Amino acid sequence: MSIPDMMVVLWLLFAVYWLIAAIGVKRNIRTENRLQRTGLRIALIVVILLFFRVPEIRQELQQLRNLDSQFAIQFAGLLLCVCGIGIAVWARLHLGRNWGHPMTLKAGHELVTSGPYRFVRHPIYMGILVAMLGSALVNPLWAVALVCATVYFVYCARTEERIMMRQFPIEYPEYRQRTKALMPFVW
Repeated sequence: MSIPDMMVVLWLLFAVYWLIAAIGVKRNIRTENRLQRTGLRIALIVVILLFFRVPEIRQELQQLRNLDSQFAIQFAGLLLCVCGIGIAVWARLHLGRNWGHPMTLKAGHELVTSGPYRFVRHPIYMGILVAMLGSALVNPLWAVALVCATVYFVYCARTEERIMMRQFPIEYPEYRQRTKALMPFVW
Protein backbone atom coordinates (compact mmCIF):
# COMPACT_ATOMS: atom_id res chain seq x y z
CA MET A 1 0.00 0.00 0.00
CA SER A 2 1.40 3.40 -0.98
CA ILE A 3 1.77 6.29 1.47
CA PRO A 4 -1.04 8.29 -0.20
CA ASP A 5 -3.29 5.23 0.14
CA MET A 6 -2.31 4.86 3.80
CA MET A 7 -3.20 8.52 4.31
CA VAL A 8 -6.69 7.99 2.87
CA VAL A 9 -7.25 4.95 5.11
CA LEU A 10 -6.02 6.89 8.14
CA TRP A 11 -8.44 9.79 7.49
CA LEU A 12 -11.33 7.39 6.87
CA LEU A 13 -10.65 5.56 10.14
CA PHE A 14 -10.47 8.90 11.94
CA ALA A 15 -13.81 9.99 10.45
CA VAL A 16 -15.50 6.72 11.47
CA TYR A 17 -14.06 6.99 14.99
CA TRP A 18 -15.22 10.62 15.26
CA LEU A 19 -18.78 9.71 14.27
CA ILE A 20 -18.96 6.78 16.68
CA ALA A 21 -17.37 8.80 19.53
CA ALA A 22 -20.11 11.43 19.19
CA ILE A 23 -22.69 8.94 20.46
CA GLY A 24 -23.62 9.54 24.08
CA VAL A 25 -22.14 13.01 24.61
CA LYS A 26 -23.88 15.49 26.89
CA ARG A 27 -26.84 17.50 25.61
CA ASN A 28 -26.09 20.89 24.02
CA ILE A 29 -27.33 23.96 25.86
CA ARG A 30 -25.69 26.38 23.43
CA THR A 31 -24.76 25.68 19.85
CA GLU A 32 -23.29 27.53 16.90
CA ASN A 33 -25.58 29.85 14.99
CA ARG A 34 -26.89 29.39 11.45
CA LEU A 35 -24.08 31.46 9.92
CA GLN A 36 -21.44 29.30 11.63
CA ARG A 37 -23.11 26.08 10.48
CA THR A 38 -23.38 27.46 6.93
CA GLY A 39 -19.68 28.38 6.93
CA LEU A 40 -18.73 24.87 8.02
CA ARG A 41 -20.93 23.30 5.36
CA ILE A 42 -19.42 25.51 2.64
CA ALA A 43 -15.91 24.57 3.77
CA LEU A 44 -16.81 20.86 3.71
CA ILE A 45 -18.31 21.16 0.23
CA VAL A 46 -15.17 22.90 -1.05
CA VAL A 47 -12.96 20.16 0.39
CA ILE A 48 -15.17 17.40 -1.04
CA LEU A 49 -15.20 19.04 -4.46
CA LEU A 50 -11.44 19.44 -4.44
CA PHE A 51 -10.75 15.85 -3.51
CA PHE A 52 -13.50 13.99 -5.31
CA ARG A 53 -14.66 16.18 -8.17
CA VAL A 54 -11.39 17.40 -9.63
CA PRO A 55 -9.42 14.23 -10.43
CA GLU A 56 -7.57 15.92 -13.30
CA ILE A 57 -5.81 18.28 -10.89
CA ARG A 58 -4.86 15.42 -8.61
CA GLN A 59 -3.52 13.44 -11.57
CA GLU A 60 -1.42 16.34 -12.83
CA LEU A 61 0.04 16.95 -9.38
CA GLN A 62 0.91 13.27 -9.03
CA GLN A 63 2.65 13.26 -12.41
CA LEU A 64 4.76 16.27 -11.47
CA ARG A 65 6.26 14.42 -8.55
CA ASN A 66 9.08 11.94 -8.63
CA LEU A 67 8.04 9.36 -6.03
CA ASP A 68 11.62 8.25 -5.32
CA SER A 69 12.76 11.74 -4.40
CA GLN A 70 9.53 12.41 -2.52
CA PHE A 71 9.50 9.29 -0.34
CA ALA A 72 11.16 10.98 2.64
CA ILE A 73 8.76 13.93 2.45
CA GLN A 74 5.77 11.63 2.10
CA PHE A 75 6.94 9.48 5.00
CA ALA A 76 7.39 12.60 7.16
CA GLY A 77 3.90 13.67 6.10
CA LEU A 78 2.47 10.31 7.10
CA LEU A 79 4.18 10.53 10.51
CA LEU A 80 2.82 14.05 11.05
CA CYS A 81 -0.65 12.86 10.08
CA VAL A 82 -0.48 9.91 12.47
CA CYS A 83 0.78 12.15 15.30
CA GLY A 84 -1.85 14.80 14.63
CA ILE A 85 -4.71 12.33 14.55
CA GLY A 86 -3.29 10.71 17.67
CA ILE A 87 -3.35 14.07 19.48
CA ALA A 88 -6.92 14.77 18.35
CA VAL A 89 -8.11 11.33 19.47
CA TRP A 90 -6.28 11.64 22.80
CA ALA A 91 -7.92 15.01 23.40
CA ARG A 92 -11.33 13.70 22.35
CA LEU A 93 -11.02 10.71 24.69
CA HIS A 94 -9.90 12.99 27.50
CA LEU A 95 -12.97 15.24 27.07
CA GLY A 96 -15.31 12.29 27.36
CA ARG A 97 -18.96 13.31 27.35
CA ASN A 98 -18.03 17.02 27.43
CA TRP A 99 -17.06 16.89 23.75
CA GLY A 100 -19.28 18.66 21.25
CA HIS A 101 -19.26 20.29 17.88
CA PRO A 102 -17.21 23.49 17.70
CA MET A 103 -18.63 26.42 19.63
CA THR A 104 -21.14 24.42 21.67
CA LEU A 105 -21.70 24.34 25.40
CA LYS A 106 -22.89 21.18 27.10
CA ALA A 107 -25.28 20.71 30.00
CA GLY A 108 -23.14 20.16 33.10
CA HIS A 109 -20.08 21.33 31.19
CA GLU A 110 -16.78 20.84 33.01
CA LEU A 111 -13.54 22.72 32.46
CA VAL A 112 -10.96 20.13 31.36
CA THR A 113 -7.36 21.22 32.00
CA SER A 114 -5.54 17.89 32.20
CA GLY A 115 -4.20 15.45 29.61
CA PRO A 116 -3.46 17.23 26.34
CA TYR A 117 -5.31 20.26 27.70
CA ARG A 118 -2.31 20.84 30.01
CA PHE A 119 -0.33 21.94 26.95
CA VAL A 120 -2.87 23.75 24.75
CA ARG A 121 -6.45 24.88 25.18
CA HIS A 122 -7.56 23.46 21.83
CA PRO A 123 -5.63 20.22 21.26
CA ILE A 124 -8.25 18.72 18.94
CA TYR A 125 -7.86 21.63 16.55
CA MET A 126 -4.09 21.47 16.87
CA GLY A 127 -4.05 17.74 16.17
CA ILE A 128 -6.25 18.05 13.10
CA LEU A 129 -4.12 20.91 11.76
CA VAL A 130 -0.91 18.88 12.29
CA ALA A 131 -2.54 15.93 10.50
CA MET A 132 -3.57 18.20 7.61
CA LEU A 133 -0.05 19.63 7.38
CA GLY A 134 1.28 16.08 7.10
CA SER A 135 -1.36 15.29 4.49
CA ALA A 136 -0.32 18.38 2.51
CA LEU A 137 3.22 16.98 2.36
CA VAL A 138 1.81 13.85 0.74
CA ASN A 139 -0.77 15.54 -1.48
CA PRO A 140 -0.51 19.31 -2.10
CA LEU A 141 -4.29 19.64 -2.45
CA TRP A 142 -4.48 19.25 1.32
CA ALA A 143 -2.85 22.68 1.59
CA VAL A 144 -6.19 24.21 0.57
CA ALA A 145 -7.99 22.24 3.29
CA LEU A 146 -5.26 23.22 5.78
CA VAL A 147 -5.71 26.93 5.07
CA CYS A 148 -9.53 26.67 5.29
CA ALA A 149 -9.35 24.63 8.50
CA THR A 150 -6.83 27.01 10.07
CA VAL A 151 -9.11 30.00 9.48
CA TYR A 152 -12.13 28.07 10.76
CA PHE A 153 -10.36 26.68 13.85
CA VAL A 154 -8.94 30.08 14.83
CA TYR A 155 -12.47 31.50 14.58
CA CYS A 156 -13.87 28.58 16.61
CA ALA A 157 -11.13 28.89 19.23
CA ARG A 158 -11.80 32.58 19.72
CA THR A 159 -15.56 32.01 19.97
CA GLU A 160 -15.07 29.15 22.42
CA GLU A 161 -12.72 31.29 24.50
CA ARG A 162 -15.51 33.85 24.98
CA ILE A 163 -17.98 31.09 25.91
CA MET A 164 -15.56 29.56 28.42
CA MET A 165 -14.79 32.98 29.97
CA ARG A 166 -18.53 33.43 30.63
CA GLN A 167 -19.03 29.85 31.83
CA PHE A 168 -15.93 29.71 34.07
CA PRO A 169 -15.16 33.36 34.99
CA ILE A 170 -12.69 32.46 37.74
CA GLU A 171 -11.00 29.26 36.51
CA TYR A 172 -10.70 29.98 32.80
CA PRO A 173 -8.65 33.21 32.91
CA GLU A 174 -6.04 31.45 35.07
CA TYR A 175 -6.02 28.41 32.76
CA ARG A 176 -5.76 30.70 29.74
CA GLN A 177 -2.78 32.48 31.27
CA ARG A 178 -0.77 29.29 31.78
CA THR A 179 -1.50 27.54 28.45
CA LYS A 180 -1.24 28.46 24.79
CA ALA A 181 -4.26 28.33 22.47
CA LEU A 182 -3.17 26.06 19.60
CA MET A 183 0.61 25.59 19.62
CA PRO A 184 2.59 24.77 22.77
CA PHE A 185 5.16 27.48 23.62
CA VAL A 186 4.05 29.62 20.62
CA TRP A 187 0.36 30.65 20.44
